[in-house]
Amino acid sequence: MSVQNYFPSEHSELEPVAEGLSRKMGAYNDNLMVVEVHFEAGTTASLHHHRHEQITYVMSGKFEFTVGDKTYVVNKGDSLYKQPNIEHGATCLESGTLLDVFTPHREDFV
Repeated sequence: MSVQNYFPSEHSELEPVAEGLSRKMGAYNDNLMVVEVHFEAGTTASLHHHRHEQITYVMSGKFEFTVGDKTYVVNKGDSLYKQPNIEHGATCLESGTLLDVFTPHREDFV
């Protein structure tokens, strides 16, 4: 089995997901994935859950995140952990970019 170790940014397109929301795949293998997510101010990622563990790092902007029964306002440099199957979602307060890390990788994204 061949493993890809390098994922040049210019080989991955920024793809629209919904109005005001787009994503760009980074490196991944079966067990791990990184995804850059771009939000315009006012855009909401609806509450949802999935089987993956997820860490979100705020690269820029300001967001209101709900994770389980708690809500957090997060800014550049902050990060959040979401355990498998916990309900979570976000509203972008100031345009920004998130870096999401999933384990295992999101099959539905590739």
